[in-house]
Parts: sequence; structure tokens; C-alpha cells
Amino acid sequence: MFKHVIAIFSKPEEVWRALRSEELSVASLYIQVIVPLSFIPPVAGYYGTTHHGWQVGNSPAIKLTSDSALPISIMYFIALLAAFYIIAQLIHWMSSTYGERQPFARCLALAIFSAIPLLLSGIAQIYPELWINLLIGLIGMTYAVYLLYRGVPIIMDISDQQGFLFASAVLAASLVSLVATLAASVILWDFGIGPAFTY
Repeated sequence: MFKHVIAIFSKPEEVWRALRSEELSVASLYIQVIVPLSFIPPVAGYYGTTHHGWQVGNSPAIKLTSDSALPISIMYFIALLAAFYIIAQLIHWMSSTYGERQPFARCLALAIFSAIPLLLSGIAQIYPELWINLLIGLIGMTYAVYLLYRGVPIIMDISDQQGFLFASAVLAASLVSLVATLAASVILWDFGIGPAFTY
């Protein structure tokens, strides 16, 4: 399975076809791909916010205390695991609208392999400089969207036109999920579960 993680950058269509033909299981996708890759952004974010911090203008760098950064990183990791499951459920539910209903594991593979560039770009959080993170995140997001639009027709076994509509719906739902996660973060901060800053 790890060979597909590397090959998705050089031969994406071959990887999508291989994932379409393989017998996939939810457990193997989580153990071999989702859990290891989902560790990258929270661990990098923990290190970056506690060791380097971020700076606005000439003001001193603002950091998070280790005690507040750790639960935030753990929740970040759990949110990533849950997000892949929820998006895969959405893809699974929508698959019957566009053709034959696909196995859930195949829908989960579509969700995770499309997002690999975003997860890998999370390494930039080691040094939380706004412009660096923005640039790397934008590159990761652009390639992730490309992978989604190329992968949907192959994985779902539908036409390119149907795939475009399907991928657009998945992308829209993913953005709504992101906004909901941000709203949940604000609510948690209101209840006192938030960061503690230090200089």
C-alpha cells in the first residue's frame, strides 16, 4: 500500500486504477496509510508552535505552552481520522446517485489518496511562518484537488462528465466540513479548552 503513496505523485492514474482493482479493507487503509500520514500535521504543528512560535512584524515570537499544545495536537489527529471516515461515508452514499454503489473501502481510498499532498504539506508546520505555510499549503491543496478530479471517474467507474460533478460535490462537502470544524474549535475555546500562549 505504501508504494501507492509514493506513486500518486508520479503516476496518479496508474495508482487510481490499481486501487480500483485491488481488494481493499478499511482496517488496512487506516493502519497502513491514514494513521501514519495523519500524524504528520499534528506532530509538526506541536513542534512548531512550542519551539519556534509565530511572529507578526517585529513583535516577539508567540508560542504555545506544551501543556496546551498537546491536547490540541491530539484533537487535531482525531479530527483528521474522523474527517476521512465522514468524507468516505459521503462518497459512499453519493456513489449510488452516479452509478453503481461502490464498496466503502474504495470510497475511503479515494478520500485518503486525494488528500495525501495536503497531509504531507503539513510538515511545513514545523516552522510556522505564515507565507511559507500558505505557499506550501496552496501547492498541496492544488494537487489534492487535481487528484480528486482525476480519481473520481476511475474509482467510481463513471464518465469524466459525471466525475466532474461528483468531485465538485465532494469538494464542496469537504469545505463545509472544514468550516464546521473551525466553528467547533471556536465553541471549544469559549468553554475554556483553548491554547495558552507564552513568549
